[in-house]
Amino acid sequence: MATACPPLSLPSTSLLRRSTRAGPSRRPLPSVRCSAVGEAVAEAAVAGTVEEPLLVSAIRGKKVDRPPVWLMRQAGRYMKSYQNLCERYPLFRERSENVDLVVEISLQPWKVFKPDGVILFSDILTPLPGMNIPFDIVKGKGPVIYDPLRTAEAVNEVREFVPGEWVPYVGQALNILREEVKNEAAVLGFVGAPFTLASYCVEGGSSKNFSKIKKMAFAEPEILHSLLQKFTTSMANYIKYQADNGAQAVQIFDSWATELSPVDFEEFSLPYLKQIVDSVKETHPDLPLILYASGSGGLLERLPLTGVDVVSLDWTVDMAEGRKRLGSNIAVQGNVDPGVLFGSKEFITKRIYDTVQKAGSEGHVLNLGHGIKVGTPEENVAHFFEVAKGIRY
Repeated sequence: MATACPPLSLPSTSLLRRSTRAGPSRRPLPSVRCSAVGEAVAEAAVAGTVEEPLLVSAIRGKKVDRPPVWLMRQAGRYMKSYQNLCERYPLFRERSENVDLVVEISLQPWKVFKPDGVILFSDILTPLPGMNIPFDIVKGKGPVIYDPLRTAEAVNEVREFVPGEWVPYVGQALNILREEVKNEAAVLGFVGAPFTLASYCVEGGSSKNFSKIKKMAFAEPEILHSLLQKFTTSMANYIKYQADNGAQAVQIFDSWATELSPVDFEEFSLPYLKQIVDSVKETHPDLPLILYASGSGGLLERLPLTGVDVVSLDWTVDMAEGRKRLGSNIAVQGNVDPGVLFGSKEFITKRIYDTVQKAGSEGHVLNLGHGIKVGTPEENVAHFFEVAKGIRY
């Protein structure tokens, strides 16, 4: 029977070549075996050691047989099981702040697709009430900050976040996930970055032009720096809390930092990210930290300066070019366009191969360049995982 797997034509050598400054070149991906109609060969899944999941091994630069794979927002609205659960529990915070529901939702994609990373179902704004910042997530509108922080007096009322007191369900859920998943996959935690959290809190929710936080940054920078420092201390503590309760890697989302120019990123985001990383590495030196900033092409060379172990690329950056620009001393994650999952299975397969070939066989975690979109066909997600897990370097 004829196969539908596209030929694995290697990228041009100019794309894979590394400069002396960037370190040695990564070896290109050898051919991948496929079965009929583009389905990946059904082989025993490549697993990490008993002590260490595959994803953690890959991030640490160890030799692995295939790229580990998970997807941002893999637990969520595209899954029928999640939609059914939402009918019973319609409020997002009801779902994300109940330990049993957090565990159930986090495990939904694990039970169906067996990704190499199982990420905690939560939200980057979950710590806000513990910092004296009331918020809610309104269906059809998104996050709403009831009292936006726009004055020095308001920022002075922000408290340091103590995770054990305010979000014990996060620690409980992470511990349960470790028991459920064991080391067949890495349990992943996540936090919001200081500038992104500040953006929500100053703007009052999501924004299109970020005029309010930029007004604060450029007219009253001392107020913004005070707020950023509070988020920095609190998020460093939150990462440590997650690690102490079972998270084997933690992703930092700086979704709105790319609204800053490079010079402003260096003032209002970079130093605070670096503070977080330095603080975490003092107490948890072996905890892999991943940084994701959507639309980060203009800031790419600055992201490794934070000290993170992995930079997660969005789909607007060519993977081979991203590797060149980042250098060889940092792992990468990504970066298939989430829209690809609306294409044919053959097209999905082709894009997976292209990404993996350009990333090379060392230090790559296969993922999307953003979260899964609502309405993505579940069968296409299943195909993504099947093809990805069938790859062999």
